[in-house]
Amino acid sequence: MHMPEPDAAIIAKRPEIVDQLNRLVPAGPFGTNVITDPDGLRAYECDGLSAYRQLPMVVVLPETTVQVSEILKYCDGAGVKVVPRGAGTSLSGGALPLADGVMLGLGKFNKVLNIDYANRAVVTQPGVTNLAISEAVSYHGFYYAPDPSSQIACSIGGNVAENSGGVHCLKYGLTTNNVLGVEMVLINGDIIRLGGKHLESEGYDLLGLVTGSEGLLGIITEVTVRILHQPDTARAMLVGFDSAALAGDCVAAIIGAGIIPGGMEMMDKTAIHATEEFVQAGYPLDAEALLIVELDGPEAEVDHLIDRVQEIATDLGAGYFRVSINESEREKFWAGRKNAFPAVGRITSDYYCMDGTIPRARLPEVLKRMEEMSEKYELRVANVFHAGDGNLHPLIMYDANVPGELERAEDFGSNILKLCVEVGGVLTGEHGVGVEKRDLMGTMFTEEDLNQQQRVKCAFDPDSLLNPGKVFPTLHSCAELGRIHVHHGHTRFPDIPRF
Repeated sequence: MHMPEPDAAIIAKRPEIVDQLNRLVPAGPFGTNVITDPDGLRAYECDGLSAYRQLPMVVVLPETTVQVSEILKYCDGAGVKVVPRGAGTSLSGGALPLADGVMLGLGKFNKVLNIDYANRAVVTQPGVTNLAISEAVSYHGFYYAPDPSSQIACSIGGNVAENSGGVHCLKYGLTTNNVLGVEMVLINGDIIRLGGKHLESEGYDLLGLVTGSEGLLGIITEVTVRILHQPDTARAMLVGFDSAALAGDCVAAIIGAGIIPGGMEMMDKTAIHATEEFVQAGYPLDAEALLIVELDGPEAEVDHLIDRVQEIATDLGAGYFRVSINESEREKFWAGRKNAFPAVGRITSDYYCMDGTIPRARLPEVLKRMEEMSEKYELRVANVFHAGDGNLHPLIMYDANVPGELERAEDFGSNILKLCVEVGGVLTGEHGVGVEKRDLMGTMFTEEDLNQQQRVKCAFDPDSLLNPGKVFPTLHSCAELGRIHVHHGHTRFPDIPRF
């Protein structure tokens, strides 16, 4: 994994940069908003991809959009790189700092600004957690649909940056399907608004472009999301199978029958056992694979669909069924799934969480080939994923203290992602590219594809100061992209320190 070599001239100007940031974001009642001491910086050295760490040059914590604008305007003029950071839960290194860059933290943007039930919309600052939005509107029977497993901690601004999903994205869509508008600050300090409380906007879909842009185009300072009324009835089923292949066939059969569950997740035996020991959700320990299928809607419709899903699963050899009898039990079934990652963390020193998406019909084949890779690399893997939309989350278990194991885990993960592309899928479903998948982009896109994507970045950020080193495997200057496609002269990268 490589990042651009630090700019010695910028590092030499650190005292001047810190002084300017202190003027732009003065200290508040709780102390300074500019962090420079090593102990303070240590909290920002990595995100959820903790194998890669780098202390930022300085961290600044603005409290207003105007302050963000002034910071970016100054950094643009001084040629200083900026890395935005929300809650730091990114699993692709999207918020990995730079030694010669300003880390701009949005943790103080933590207020819900407006709840509009008539328009079914909430306006919120980007530092508000995903779950907090649903909690803010639950009293009136509403909720925000995308629900990543980290929803108790991940911020809505980060969700927009990565186009996050969740267990209910099969029926209700990813973040991009639930965001109505954003306020965003460009690198030159301009403040723009895209979308609003209305469902559609005229002109180019710039909102769709920004959602999932991983902090490369601007800093989001406000988000408008749509909220949904809670369904009349929601019940979850546990369906156990003797093999992962049969469970995969059942997923395809349910969708093929025209049934779109509110959520449909799959776990293999390793994940089942780890999760059950941690959460006691009532999962069958003798199953090789488990589907969690949730049906929601009017009660009569839900009862009918539960019967239909059970018929389909029985025909495919399912040996275990359990349907939630009340809301508490339904939530317990999902608590197991949403705690699967920390549950696996209890049985291994370290794990590497992958994120790729495949066509549902190729699921049995992909699972079999991952099992073969596990034997080849001599590393265990636990499979937990959004089965309904083919979004895989293999958890590769390794020990960073054993020489060579991290490298083997990386190679294993790289080959899983290449396999996803090979069978017609994509490198990421919701975690983003960041630095983790950056060097694999060439397996999915041609050089001209990548150049065209970078031209979009150049339109927003002509000097590549926003989150550089992420997403694009080869850096080009914007001037080169406008003329000929020649590799930029400064693409010699050292290794990032790994732990």
